[in-house]
Amino acid sequence: MRAIKLFKDREEAVDKLIRELPKQVFSEENTIVLGTSEGGVYFANELSKVLNVPMNILLTEPIYSLVNPELSIARVGETEEVVIHKALVDAFEIPKDYIYNEAEDKYSDEILRYIRKYRNGEGLDCLEDKYVILVDECVETGLTMMVAVKTAISLGAKNIFIAVPVLDNVVYENLVTICDNIFCPHRIDDYISIEYYYEDIEPFSFEEIEDIMNKRIGRK
Repeated sequence: MRAIKLFKDREEAVDKLIRELPKQVFSEENTIVLGTSEGGVYFANELSKVLNVPMNILLTEPIYSLVNPELSIARVGETEEVVIHKALVDAFEIPKDYIYNEAEDKYSDEILRYIRKYRNGEGLDCLEDKYVILVDECVETGLTMMVAVKTAISLGAKNIFIAVPVLDNVVYENLVTICDNIFCPHRIDDYISIEYYYEDIEPFSFEEIEDIMNKRIGRK
């Protein structure tokens, strides 16, 4: 299956995304940009520099199906919020107890480890009265963004925006109902996967994330 390449690389994608932002709305005092994946950290860093606002990473982890270890059926965030893909859970008759037990394990084993790694063990700051921009390099099922929105709400965000360079129209319709606005230069039908839309999209390494986080939140 072929798809039209929308971006040469992350740099071009972030440039197109920046043009979508109403920069006059966001100020240093009231705004924070949160990357919601490894690649999302790159986008959050670039957007935060343009807007002159702080950035951080918002951590989530997938919960996989009992019958298919590569199929994500739910996701848990760092305030232990859980979002379930109901259609998949119903189709595979996956017990809710399994999902919530896995969520507890993912939180304690993975999310807390990454909080120590990227933020020196510090949780996200309170987002009360903040405009929060949730950023990623792509959105597939929407589970990650849904968990990110729930996390931002639980931390008191005043307004929540989603910024992503490419997004499926069906997922857009789902997400736009739970946030204040979505900034996206390319809304498409029948999203496939990220490599179909970028000419060059190498995995963003843990070392690159650490480098950004160390510089942006003041760690040595």
